[in-house]
Amino acid sequence: MNINVTGMFIVLQSVAKKMASQMKADGNTTVSHPFSIVNTASVAALRGTPAMVAYSSSKAAILAMTVSSAKDLAPHGIRVNSISPALIGPGFMWTRQNELHAASGSPYFSSDPEQVAQAKVGGVPMKRLGSIDEVIKSVAYLLSDDSSYTTGTNLVVDGGLSA
Repeated sequence: MNINVTGMFIVLQSVAKKMASQMKADGNTTVSHPFSIVNTASVAALRGTPAMVAYSSSKAAILAMTVSSAKDLAPHGIRVNSISPALIGPGFMWTRQNELHAASGSPYFSSDPEQVAQAKVGGVPMKRLGSIDEVIKSVAYLLSDDSSYTTGTNLVVDGGLSA
């Protein structure tokens, strides 16, 4: 909770203050909302994940902070959105999460990390993992002028898992 909630709040508050003061100093009137913040949440916040109550709860807090901040910061020219990826891999975090789920003793997961991984991917309508590059492109969209009328939104990048 300290990193995902308190840490994110401190960074959000600090960055927003800097952006708001810059907006005031520049007297920007040509772009209505020139600044953008993208918070990292997770599909775990939307669905809940067995054996991950603290993580799921901390990511749900990020969604709440995103929506509240979007309303508070819009008058200061700042858009605030979040991104919720799920099942991104392969890589260390994907492998480690499957190992932890297998070792959790949860009735929702096999005790074999390979079977855990197969079951997760099998539950994704697109039948594959997402890539880090796909997450980066989604964040880039939310940071860009292409999303200039978007604030308080959570962009889900999960291959349809939460659909």
